[in-house]
Amino acid sequence: MAAAVATIGLKGLAWWLTGSVGFLSDALESLVNLAAAVLVLSMLRLAASPPDKEHPYGRSKAEYFSAGIEGALIVVAAAGILWAAVPRLLEPQPIEAPLLGVLLTGVATAINLVVGMLLIRVGRREDSITLEADGRHLMTDVWTSAGVIAGVVIISATGWLLLDPLIGLAVAAHIVWEGFGLMRRSVSGLLDASISQLDQREITKLFSEYSRRYGISFHALRTRQAGARRFITFHILVPDAWTVAHAHRLSEEIESRVRSMVPNAAVFTHIEPLSDPASYDDQSLDR
Repeated sequence: MAAAVATIGLKGLAWWLTGSVGFLSDALESLVNLAAAVLVLSMLRLAASPPDKEHPYGRSKAEYFSAGIEGALIVVAAAGILWAAVPRLLEPQPIEAPLLGVLLTGVATAINLVVGMLLIRVGRREDSITLEADGRHLMTDVWTSAGVIAGVVIISATGWLLLDPLIGLAVAAHIVWEGFGLMRRSVSGLLDASISQLDQREITKLFSEYSRRYGISFHALRTRQAGARRFITFHILVPDAWTVAHAHRLSEEIESRVRSMVPNAAVFTHIEPLSDPASYDDQSLDR
């Protein structure tokens, strides 16, 4: 949030000094960064709250609301850029003090670069889709700012004033694409998307290992991801002669192995007799 306030001030000053639509578009995107940072903080606090009676599975899905609203804010910012850029296409205007504007925006870009890399690193370490997405958003802002700076330098060297609003339109198109991407990712999470294919393949390999070792079987594997949490359920079919205690000890071992492979996983198993036909009639979601 502090970085967003700093970059808004620097980029806003660069726009005020130069009158460049490119710098204005960059400053508007930084406003989105500030709103997103406030939202991310509130949603992460909500997602981190412990389960309770009303929310026995926790509130980790709150992270997806953050990504979705951030995407919508980005689209709104793009509309503001279009509103400023289109008139300049019709009546191009010179850019004042371009070198000072470039310097201010360069400092703001360096701040975003450092914060974006930090957010991505911490997001991966803490397995937070919200932090990582916000970091990636800042990194796209870095590339956007780099493009704007390059455009202003070219304009000051060539005098081609039409390039300024064209850069603004290009920035708008870029962040609209990014905004819809964030909203799509948010919707996917809210619709209970499965965990990664890589993690699912590792679980399947584990099943094959235990099937060979103990003559057991598995089915009805279901997974979903809710923010940093993963939920994994499956049925274990064991020989009829096994005691409940024996089957339970093995299921605990398997669950522990799965949790070691998939971070932040809540694993639930259901034990069934291997030779009972009814054990094979409950594999669908509507059993």
